[in-house]
Amino acid sequence: ALNRAMPAGQIEAFTANSAAASKVVEDRGADRKVTGDPRPAVTNYIAFRRLTDDTYPSLAVLVREISDQVTQYGSLAKFPAETVRNTRNDMYLVSEALRLLMKSSDNGLSDADVATLNRYKGSLDAATKFIPSWVKIAVAIALGLGTMVGWKRIVVTVGEKIGKTHLTYAQGACAEITAAATIAAADGYGLPVSTTHVLSSGIAGTMTANGSGLQWSTIRNIAMAWVLTLPVAMLISGILYFVFAHLF
Repeated sequence: ALNRAMPAGQIEAFTANSAAASKVVEDRGADRKVTGDPRPAVTNYIAFRRLTDDTYPSLAVLVREISDQVTQYGSLAKFPAETVRNTRNDMYLVSEALRLLMKSSDNGLSDADVATLNRYKGSLDAATKFIPSWVKIAVAIALGLGTMVGWKRIVVTVGEKIGKTHLTYAQGACAEITAAATIAAADGYGLPVSTTHVLSSGIAGTMTANGSGLQWSTIRNIAMAWVLTLPVAMLISGILYFVFAHLF
């Protein structure tokens, strides 16, 4: 979704950053015109990390189209529902292409150009990469209720059933430090990790290092849960989306 609550000041900054970025990109592709849909050329660049004659001109067209739409409606809150999905996808596409371009060694961009594009990318991300308040509240409630209901089973599994001996304070501290460091590193590199997966693995590591051994039945159950979580969650969310899309 688009961040429809974006303040007017950020919209003005978006427009200014868009104009500056458009000039930078257009200057790189000034000797070539794009006919037809510009998205395939940008998508190919993202997929293969290879600059072609169509990359900059196609990117320039998308930047202009996004800017024209924002200028036309004056606010993300005023975007018609039927245009939101396409505009959001275009913003994601441009943002990712710019990220790769700025990291590329053969982009032909100066430091000033990179700074300009980085500001524009920040504006794009502010419009698309956000979490609505209702989602934060719903997730917090779900996590709280889940912990209230299943806390005892979680504590027993983590503390007593991963290893063959009870978890000691030293092992718990080492597992927590490992989990914190791993999650911080993953956050820095933008990698999706699960806190419980990292912590469970850390505890298993301390049990192995301590020589107390592992309860393989628990390890197998945890591993099976990891493997099944992604496809099952995808299936359930797909079914729910299909149902709600036809109901509303």
